[in-house]
Amino acid sequence: MIVLIVMVTSLFKARHRSARRGAGVSLVNDPEAARLRDEVKQMKERIQVLERVITDNHKSVDLDREIERLRDR
Repeated sequence: MIVLIVMVTSLFKARHRSARRGAGVSLVNDPEAARLRDEVKQMKERIQVLERVITDNHKSVDLDREIERLRDR
């Protein structure tokens, strides 16, 4: 019976500690989260540029010609 009481008490303590930790963490004011949000934003912008380059056939042909011209140098 004593072992059961100790186990239940430790379980409640662990839940209480994890709830306190979760309430204290705010991703809005976290500098690491802000840095990661900025990085994701930059990556999305880069992906948009790459998609534009790939899907625009006329520009990709010009790009191929430019690359070949630079290789010939």
